[in-house]
Amino acid sequence: MDRDKLGRAPNYTTACIVMFGVNLTWILLFLFAIWGLIAAIFLGLAVNRWVDWLDQRRRAEEARWAIAPKR
Repeated sequence: MDRDKLGRAPNYTTACIVMFGVNLTWILLFLFAIWGLIAAIFLGLAVNRWVDWLDQRRRAEEARWAIAPKR
């Protein structure tokens, strides 16, 4: 059993970010084709707010762990 050691997992971060952009692009183009510019802008703004919220949450978590504990 010990001879079957697992190696490191590949880093798929770049691929994930690229595919997020590709999927977002075709979804916005589809919305634009079906319902027009207003729906595409609304979805774009919603995604922007979501990404900003994720960034704010990540920064708050980093700040929380950066404070040294009191002794």
